[in-house]
Amino acid sequence: MSFYKENEIEEWYSQYHQTIFKYIILMVKDSQQAEDLTQETFLRAYKHHHTYKRDSSPKTWLFRIAHNSTVDHLRKMKPIRLFHQVFQKEQTVSSEDIVILKENSCELYDALNNLKDNYKQVIILRKIKGFSILETAHILDWSESKVKSTLFRAMQTLTEHMKGEVNHEEKRFRK
Repeated sequence: MSFYKENEIEEWYSQYHQTIFKYIILMVKDSQQAEDLTQETFLRAYKHHHTYKRDSSPKTWLFRIAHNSTVDHLRKMKPIRLFHQVFQKEQTVSSEDIVILKENSCELYDALNNLKDNYKQVIILRKIKGFSILETAHILDWSESKVKSTLFRAMQTLTEHMKGEVNHEEKRFRK
């Protein structure tokens, strides 16, 4: 069993290390801390492999561990800073496109940073990381209906924040 477990964890690590790291860095805003928490995620997965019931995908199970590890870390931190801009664009873009992307991304992440923690978490998992409702429910240990309703309220609040920023900028330029 141990050899099988080690091979499976190694395979999961090679498949999911980067995506889990990117998820964690969005939460902790520190690449070194994100790397440490990513390692902790896989150590926990190794130690608790026997608890994996296979009722969800390995990716969902690992993200649940990553989420719990990150939340545990954030609870210990004062003040909590939750987001970091991680933008990687592999295709060629003009410098103007890069500036626009960074401006829009900065505004989005600033608005996200003003949301309640559960709103941030559900938006990151559903809209940024692309998890399904069921997978998000497993990761956050919520019901599917809570994921849906929280995401709806979070997106409404995010939209209001973004509109507020746009209106504020328009007023500033009119003066």
